[in-house]
Amino acid sequence: MEFVIPSSTNLTLFISAAIVLLLIPGPAVLYIIAQSIEQGKKAGLVSDLGIHTATLVHVIAAALGLSALLASSALAFDIVKYAGAAYLIWLGLKKICTRPTAGSTDVPVAKRHYRKLYRDGFIINLLNPKTALFFLAFLPQFVDVGRGHVASQILFLGAVFIVVGFISDACYAIAAGAAGQWLRTSRTYLKLDRYLGGAMLIGLGIAAAFAGNHKTVTK
Repeated sequence: MEFVIPSSTNLTLFISAAIVLLLIPGPAVLYIIAQSIEQGKKAGLVSDLGIHTATLVHVIAAALGLSALLASSALAFDIVKYAGAAYLIWLGLKKICTRPTAGSTDVPVAKRHYRKLYRDGFIINLLNPKTALFFLAFLPQFVDVGRGHVASQILFLGAVFIVVGFISDACYAIAAGAAGQWLRTSRTYLKLDRYLGGAMLIGLGIAAAFAGNHKTVTK
């Protein structure tokens, strides 16, 4: 099967548009920042990797046309949306209910395994139907139908977006991780982190549940 990429003009426009969009922090970025502050930049980078692995699934779905189901079915959209929102809320409640480990302020909380951080990042983004709708609406705008093989062009654009997005979110992870080194030595922060971090996740879940409707395309 021949693999076709978009024209250089379309690709340049796409990268420019993607950078502008990625500069606007969304729920995924806030999640990465929270993990970076709590456990350091490596935790944020692992969460970033999980999130963008799920993004790859959305890109493939868009290329295959599966995302059209979410665009046309209010029921399918709502099922996925509320499942994702419920997962975020569950993570927030779990954080609030988990007491910090006693001991040195250098190790304020029991660290979560990187495998779990990757899994949670993956699930949070996978269960975000707005991401699927975003790619369904955004990627085709930069496809040159005249070049043929639309699916391969969408896959290529999606791969470019994932690379740019991973680098962009990694910058947030590194910056938040550096700030976290100072925050984790603050007794006030350590006391409030359990509740503020949990409330942030619950708030993201509630926002995801009530934001827009199945015809709204937002990333």
